[in-house]
Amino acid sequence: MTEETTDETTDETTDAALPAPLAELIDDFEAVGPKDRLQLLLELSEDLPELPARYADQPDKLEQVHECQSPLFLAVELTDGVIHLFFDAPREAPTTRGFAGILHTGLDGQPAQAVLDVPDDVPFKFGLAEAVSPLRMRGMVAMLSRIKRQTRVLLSD
Repeated sequence: MTEETTDETTDETTDAALPAPLAELIDDFEAVGPKDRLQLLLELSEDLPELPARYADQPDKLEQVHECQSPLFLAVELTDGVIHLFFDAPREAPTTRGFAGILHTGLDGQPAQAVLDVPDDVPFKFGLAEAVSPLRMRGMVAMLSRIKRQTRVLLSD
C-alpha cells in the first residue's frame, strides 16, 4: 500500500510540474488507443511550423539531434524569459516530426523555468512506447534533453 501511495504522489508531482499545453497533450494521448495515438502524432507532425528564414538560410545555427532515426535539427530562443522552439525535420519522417510537434505544442511560449522543470521521462507519458520502437523514443528523449540544455545555456548568458 505504501508503494501505491508513493507512485500516485510521484505522478501527481510530475503532472503538476508540466506546462498546461503539455499536460493537455498527454491527456489527449491517454484518452485514445495506440492506433489513434499514431494518428494524433501524425496530425502534430503536419502542424509543425516551418523554420523562419533566419534558420532556413543558416542551418548551422540549428543543433542536430543525432539520436533521432531521421535528420532532426532544433534551435531554442529565449525572449523575456519565454522559450521559443524551432525544428527542422523532413516531411517524409512523420514520427520524428510528430515528436517535435509534441514538444513544440507543449513547450513553445512557456517560461524557461517551466521547460527546465519538465521531467526527463515525459516522452513516455504519451503512451507511444507501445506503438513505436525504443530507438524512436530515444530520439524524443534526446530532443527534450537538447531543449533543456540549450535553455540552461541561454539563461546563463
